[in-house]
Amino acid sequence: MSHIYKIVEVVGSSTVSSDDAIRNAIVTASATLNHLGWYEVVEHRGHIEDGEIAHFQVTVRIGFRLQES
Repeated sequence: MSHIYKIVEVVGSSTVSSDDAIRNAIVTASATLNHLGWYEVVEHRGHIEDGEIAHFQVTVRIGFRLQES
């Protein structure tokens, strides 16, 4: 049996950490997508205020298996 996968790209954000931004992206995607299987970080950036990191933004590709009909 073969499977078909789809990839979506989402941006997670957090004021805490890049790991938290990734988790936020995955948790939010899992609320509307089923069969999530893997993720890949494709971009990592942030916002700086007063010489400190104020906000983390992480672009994540999430792969999920399409349901067979």
